[in-house]
Amino acid sequence: MPNLALELGKQAASLGVNSVYGEQQDIDGIRLVPVALSWSGFGAGEDDGGNGGGGGGGVAIPLGAYIRKGDDLRFEPNLVSLIAVGIPFVWVAGRAFSRVIRALKR
Repeated sequence: MPNLALELGKQAASLGVNSVYGEQQDIDGIRLVPVALSWSGFGAGEDDGGNGGGGGGGVAIPLGAYIRKGDDLRFEPNLVSLIAVGIPFVWVAGRAFSRVIRALKR
């Protein structure tokens, strides 16, 4: 597997805007463009004997869609995914806030 890092680089080049914005869909004169939050990571390695391996992974969270109806363009959020992402954030922020207050009381 020579140049394993180059092979992973070629595959990662297709990521980016294509993984965040989906294909435009036309439904009854309304245009939809889905939007997601995504990130990915890759790793690879080789030893002196030429043995190597690699792997990667990624996550995509659907945020919503841009909707165009005539001249009107608006963003409609996906409330289920926003709540699913927001709950851990609120928990961590609340926990940190309570520790700050506890530290200030001392």
